[in-house]
Amino acid sequence: MADRLTSTDIACWVLKTRTAPREIFPDWVPGSTRSLTRCLRRSYRVDLMRPSQPCLLWLSGQREPGVHAIGHLSTAAAPPEDVDPTGRPESAVTVSLSLLTETVARPLLLADPQFSAAEVLRMPAGSNPSYLTGPALAALCEFLSPADRRRAGWPTCPDPDCVRGGT
Repeated sequence: MADRLTSTDIACWVLKTRTAPREIFPDWVPGSTRSLTRCLRRSYRVDLMRPSQPCLLWLSGQREPGVHAIGHLSTAAAPPEDVDPTGRPESAVTVSLSLLTETVARPLLLADPQFSAAEVLRMPAGSNPSYLTGPALAALCEFLSPADRRRAGWPTCPDPDCVRGGT
C-alpha cells in the first residue's frame, strides 16, 4: 500500500470533471472566474483540503482532456452528512476557478517528464480529489500564461530550477 499523503506532498489539488466547462456554465468565457462546487470521494485527503490552496479543473474523457481552469479552494470540504443525507461517502468543496485562455492539453503534459508521473495521468479513472506535487505544478506552470496565472491568483509558481529533479 502506498504511503499516505501529507499537506507537504500537495502543491495543487486536481478536481476532475467529465463535463466541459462551457457545458457547466454556457457563458463562462476564457479569463473569467466562476464559483463551482465539486463532489469528493470521502477519504483522509479531504481532511487535508484548506481554503486558499491552489486547485485546477481537469477535463477527463476523449474530448479536449487536460487543464481547463485554475484557481483556489474557497472552502474546506463539507462533511458527508452536509452533502448527502443518505450516507453515501461523499463530501463537497467550493472552488473559485478562472477559465484558461488556452487549455493545457493532456498530450502536452503527458510528454513532460515531471508532469507525466502525475496521479491524474497514472490513474485517470480515480476519484476526486487528486493532486499535483511541486515538480508537476512547476511543469504545468510552464504552459500557463502569466495573465491566466494572475487572474487565478497564481502570480508565482514553484521555481522549476528548485523543484525539478527534487523530491
